[in-house]
Amino acid sequence: MMLHSPASLPLALLAATPADCSAMQLAQFVAPNLHHALMPHWLTHLGGLGLLAVAVVDSSVIPIPLPGSTDLLLLWLVAHSGNPLLLASIAIASSLLGGYTTWHIGRRGGEATLRRYVPARLLGRIVVWVEHHPVLAVFLPAVLPPPIPLSPFVLASGALGVSRGRFLTVFGAARILRYSLVAWLGVVYGRHVIQLWTGTLQKWSAPLLWIFVVLMVVSVCVGIWKGRSLVKSDAAEELTLQAGTNSRRLNRGS
Repeated sequence: MMLHSPASLPLALLAATPADCSAMQLAQFVAPNLHHALMPHWLTHLGGLGLLAVAVVDSSVIPIPLPGSTDLLLLWLVAHSGNPLLLASIAIASSLLGGYTTWHIGRRGGEATLRRYVPARLLGRIVVWVEHHPVLAVFLPAVLPPPIPLSPFVLASGALGVSRGRFLTVFGAARILRYSLVAWLGVVYGRHVIQLWTGTLQKWSAPLLWIFVVLMVVSVCVGIWKGRSLVKSDAAEELTLQAGTNSRRLNRGS
């Protein structure tokens, strides 16, 4: 066994008792391994509030940079010993809030909103689906993972007359099913997720964070810009209609 001279030992070890020395040596052995095994701090520190914000945006008209972000964050937080029932409930409630907001935008803006937010190559097929299969047109996009688009169908359900009660019932049932399954996967396979991250992706956690944050800010700005443009266009249409009505009244009076 190798012997160390007193000069080569840290002062803390010289002043410590044998029991303290054993504890310090154990901590020095465990700490580096524990550091490499920890989750990326930025992701776990998001917690329930981060999940709430991501789930609202994920179900809104704001183009989120990573489709399925709510599923990934929920899976990760549950895998990191989070409360699966609480986290799944947060994801479901937040997604309902974002989805209802999107439905309300569609109901208020009508077909003009669809033309503004839905790509032209998808618009015709989405309108046909919502008109002929209103329940499935809400349920399937809400329960299936990407690349199935969600917001175009939610917007169309509002614009084309799907009632609020039916929308909330179908959308809520789909989200309950989806996020309950994701939470269960986090409980069952959480350890494998942690091992995968530790072995392959942990060194990229900081760059991934900054990329995601920048894209999220850009997406929110684009969504706000589109929303303000929609409000302005609605106001212009109302003024045009009012001017036409006043003109007809004047013509009748004359």
